[in-house]
Amino acid sequence: MIKILFICHGNICRSPMSEFILKDMTARRGISDLFQIASAATSREEIGNPVYPPARRKLLQHGIDPSGKTARQITRRDYEEYDYILAAESCNIRNIERITGGDPDHKIHRLLDFSARPRDIDDPWYTGDFDTAWNDIVEGCEAFLDWLEKENRI
Repeated sequence: MIKILFICHGNICRSPMSEFILKDMTARRGISDLFQIASAATSREEIGNPVYPPARRKLLQHGIDPSGKTARQITRRDYEEYDYILAAESCNIRNIERITGGDPDHKIHRLLDFSARPRDIDDPWYTGDFDTAWNDIVEGCEAFLDWLEKENRI
């Protein structure tokens, strides 16, 4: 089983969108049983809060229901449990490493580092642009799955 943890600042926009988009993609490909997919925050600001309403609406618009998801913070134990820790942006990586004590096993990456155009995913909580966040996350998840296939990991 491949264990993936998506990370953003608050775990109410980008990381839960990534979690549910990848769950949907793997289900559509018939490979969801090969994965454990979750998401978390680097901050404590939103712990216990549900997916941010505009992010929830964007997911529902595409037939994906994030009901029941609440924000939680990444822990040091998560580093040991997950195979891939995929961050929305570079500053998330610094915070992940601070919380987990580093990245000796090279598990931490930006999601879009797997794409043809590596970059950060802008935070739609600030920009209000959930369409771009959606498109960037879909691009990153597709590229990540393609990479896993190319590397014969699935």
